[in-house]
Amino acid sequence: MAGRQTSSNAQTITYATGADFCRIFKEDMTNLYLLSLVLTADPAKAEQCFVAGLDDCAASNQVFKEWSRSWARRAIVKNAVRLIAPEPIYANGAPNIAVASGATDRARPEVQVEISALFGLNSFERFAFVMSVLEGYSDQDCALLLGCTRQALIAARVRAAQEIARPAQIPGSRQAEASLKNQGSGIGLTSPARLATPA
Repeated sequence: MAGRQTSSNAQTITYATGADFCRIFKEDMTNLYLLSLVLTADPAKAEQCFVAGLDDCAASNQVFKEWSRSWARRAIVKNAVRLIAPEPIYANGAPNIAVASGATDRARPEVQVEISALFGLNSFERFAFVMSVLEGYSDQDCALLLGCTRQALIAARVRAAQEIARPAQIPGSRQAEASLKNQGSGIGLTSPARLATPA
C-alpha cells in the first residue's frame, strides 16, 4: 500500500510498506529468529515462523511506520502461536517438552543456558513466560493471543518462573532466570518498554 495518507488537519501519516518490513526483517534477523526459536523450541519451525512473519508483515495494510518493528515481533508471536498451538491443559497431564536436537546450536554460547531453560518448559508455559515477561505483553493481550483465560496465563507464567529457577534443572539456571528477567536483550529480545503494540 502507499506509504502516505493526508488527514483532514493536513498532518501526514506515514504507513510502513512491504519494503520497510523487508528491511526490518533483514536488519533484525538475529533477534527475530531468536524470538521465533524461543517460542517454537525447534530450529525448523523457527525458520517457518520467521518466514511466515515476514510474509504477513509485507502484506499488512496501514501499519504506522513508527510501529513497524514492534508489529514485526508481534507477527512472529502470532505465527508461533498458530504453528505450535500451545494448550494450557494436557490430556495426559504431562508437560509438552519440545527440545529439538541442535536447537541451541545457532545461539551465541553465552545465551545457550538461558535458551535451554526456556526449552525445558512445556509449550504453554514457555509462551506465557516469553510473551508476558520478555516481550512485555499485558496479561489481557497474552490471554487473547493464546486463547486462554488470564488465570491460566498467570498460573503458567508462575510455573515457568519456578521451573527456570530450579537449580537442579540445568547448571546455572538461577543465573539464567536473572538474565531472562532483567536482561531480555541478552538473548536478543527487546525490553518490554519498547513493545507497546496495537492489537
